[in-house]
Amino acid sequence: MIIQPAFLIRKSVLTLLLSLPLFLFAQQRVLPLSKPPYQEYTRTLKLMGSRFDITVVGGSEAWANEKIDLAIAEIRRIEALISTWQEQSEASRINQEAGIQPVKVSEELFQLVERSIKVSDLTNGAFDITFGGLDKKIWRFDGSLTTLPDSAIAAKSIRLINYRNIILDKGEMTVFLKEQGMRIGFGAIGKGYAAEKVKGLLQKEGVSAGIVNAGGDLTAWGTQANDNPWTVGIADPGAQDRAFSWLAIDNQAVVTSGNYEKYAIIDGKKYSHIVDPRTGYPVSGLQSVTILCPNAELADALATAVYVMGANDGLELINQLNGIECIIVDEQGALITSGGVEVGVEKE
Repeated sequence: MIIQPAFLIRKSVLTLLLSLPLFLFAQQRVLPLSKPPYQEYTRTLKLMGSRFDITVVGGSEAWANEKIDLAIAEIRRIEALISTWQEQSEASRINQEAGIQPVKVSEELFQLVERSIKVSDLTNGAFDITFGGLDKKIWRFDGSLTTLPDSAIAAKSIRLINYRNIILDKGEMTVFLKEQGMRIGFGAIGKGYAAEKVKGLLQKEGVSAGIVNAGGDLTAWGTQANDNPWTVGIADPGAQDRAFSWLAIDNQAVVTSGNYEKYAIIDGKKYSHIVDPRTGYPVSGLQSVTILCPNAELADALATAVYVMGANDGLELINQLNGIECIIVDEQGALITSGGVEVGVEKE
C-alpha cells in the first residue's frame, strides 16, 4: 500500500501532510490494458483570500489541467460576484446602497442571499450574512483584546446585524439593506458555495471523481484513482499538525469551524473570533465543529451556526436534519457527535 499526501481539514487553512498515515490512502489500481492508468492531479493556489486545492482523477495530465483551469476560472468569477473587497462586485454595490435604495442583482446572487436568509431562520440567527456590519474596532483578535466590553457596548456593536432587514424583491430581482451602515458578507458561506459550484462544473465536464478544498471547506465525489474512498482527517484543535480522527467520505462535503487560528484569551478563557450575532459576544465553550453533508455551501453555513449555538442546541438542530451529521470537540476536549456518525479516534 502506497500512502499518499493527506487532506487535513481546518476552516480557512488546509494542511497537506506528507508524513502522517491514515489520511488519504492509495494503492496501485489494476486496470484493463485498454484503459489509461488513472491518476490524481492536484493544483494548489490562493483564491478568495484562501488556499484552494483542486484535485481531479483522470487519464492524462493535459486533460486534468484543462479541467482545473475551468475550475479556477469559475472560482474567480464567483469571487468577482460576492467579494466585498472588490468595489464593483454585486455584494459591494448592495452594501454601498444600504439604507438608500434597492440594488438589482443577478439571479445567482439573489438566490444565494435567499438561501442564506433561510439558514438564518433555521438557526434562529446564529448564522447571519449581515455580520459585515460588526464594529471591528471593538472586536480585535490580534492579541490586543484583553477584556470583554460591557453589555451596552456589545449590544451597540451588533445593532446593524439583522438578517430580517434584508429586503428581497423577487419580481424586480433586487436586494435592499434597510439600515444605513448595514453590510452583508459571505465569509461564512462563500467558500462552501464556490466549492459546490466548482464540483458541479467539473462533473458536467466529465470529471467523475475529485476534490475541491476551498480553504478547508471540502467537497469530494467519486473515488481515488485506486477505487478506494477518499479519507479525510479531522484536525485536532489542540495540535493542528495531526488528526484526531479520520472519515471515509463518498459524495460528501466536510467543513470545520474552530477557535484554533484566531482567538482571544481573557481571564484565562479562550474566546473564538466568531462573534455571536445575537449577543455581540465572542463564542466560547467549543473548540471545533465539523459538519458532514452532501452540500458544501450548507455545510459551511451550518459549521458556523452550530459553533455559535453550542453543543446542546447545535446537536438538537442537526439531529433533525436528514443527511447531515456533526462532530463537536468541546472546551475540555470531549468528542460529541450527532446520531448518525461514528468516529474512530486516533491514539498516540
